[in-house]
Amino acid sequence: MDSNWLIVGLGNPGAAYERTRHNLGFMLVDLLAKDFQTQIKRDECRSLIGRAEIENRKTELAKPQTFMNLSGESVSCLLKKEDRNIERLIVISDDLALPFGKIRIRASGSHGGQNGLRSIIDCLGTNEFIRLRIGIMPEHPVSNASNFVLENFSKSESTEVEKILETSADAIRTVIRDGIERAMAEFN
Repeated sequence: MDSNWLIVGLGNPGAAYERTRHNLGFMLVDLLAKDFQTQIKRDECRSLIGRAEIENRKTELAKPQTFMNLSGESVSCLLKKEDRNIERLIVISDDLALPFGKIRIRASGSHGGQNGLRSIIDCLGTNEFIRLRIGIMPEHPVSNASNFVLENFSKSESTEVEKILETSADAIRTVIRDGIERAMAEFN
């Protein structure tokens, strides 16, 4: 039996965090849910889950509700279900080390200082899973990274965010349809 794809967007729950830089993962999962006319509302493993058919593949969209730093607890619980496996896991996160709007797809790698990815790697005991990172690095130095990631996008950034999310959604569809190598060649 083919496993479902599990797409996990990282973010923080609650209205206060909705449009912050740290919630790009949630925003992308919400966009995919809208594009594929599904809702993310079923509660499982301290996550909200929705089902969609993306590129003719059964796909589950998840938003961990544990707050960013404990995302790994939800992801490891979700992967225990028999029709899910780590080979078909895609984690979406923001990345302060990438220029604003750049996306990077990798089949594995370090957490790069991103606490949600760090938590997932720690809980799964491996860094061998697909991730899509969306750059949030500003053009100016950041004195407090923790505060910066929890701020809303600036006005100029806000106009770009939807386009960045659309490109990121295309990248996710490419991974599912054509594989990680093709997606990396096209989007990195």
